[in-house]
Amino acid sequence: MSAIQDPVDLPLHTRLLVVALVALAHGLLVWSWVMLPSFSKPVRHEMLVSVTLPAPPQPAPPEPKPPEPPKPKPKPVVKPKPVRPQPVPQVAMPDVPEETPPQEETPPPEETSSAPSQPVGGPPAPTSPVREPDREPDYQAAYLKNPVPSYPMVARRMGWQGKVVLNVEVLANGLPGQIKLYQSSGHDVLDNAAIKAVSGWRFVAARQGGQVVTKWFLVPIPFILKEG
Repeated sequence: MSAIQDPVDLPLHTRLLVVALVALAHGLLVWSWVMLPSFSKPVRHEMLVSVTLPAPPQPAPPEPKPPEPPKPKPKPVVKPKPVRPQPVPQVAMPDVPEETPPQEETPPPEETSSAPSQPVGGPPAPTSPVREPDREPDYQAAYLKNPVPSYPMVARRMGWQGKVVLNVEVLANGLPGQIKLYQSSGHDVLDNAAIKAVSGWRFVAARQGGQVVTKWFLVPIPFILKEG
């Protein structure tokens, strides 16, 4: 092994080269420290949700008292003037002698025999039965007392609206038979609510040819949200 040489024994140009390399290394460290980009801290994005609460109802202003009606002024008492009775003119009728007309003999009334239009005790004439007019089924009669379909809470919260048309088989006894969905509202919740309500309704049965018959009938049920 060769002995390690003392830096003092190195030649001058070698020592200058070592010093230059050390200075360059330190300069590179300082430059890398200065140019090192600072780590960006994560930015937290917060969403502000504003909720507008309805203003508390303000108390209604007290109703103004109606003004008192003015007191009627006493009317001056006017004394009626005495009315003098005026004489009523009387017209004197001339005296006319009464003449008694001669009495004429009236012949006794002739007995007329009238033939009865209908023999006594005979059978009554046959009367044609009154035929009632044809009609369609009805569900809006007041005495039926059909309840209004309930608006589902989910549909109200979501703001769903629509019109449901059901094809209902109205039986002769006024009860609904089969119920089919003719037109959907676009939401199953509203369609099911309409079918459930109509299944418990009562109808006025259709009449055709003087008899009560079973007939299919379209029942529209709109679901509309109203403000307030």
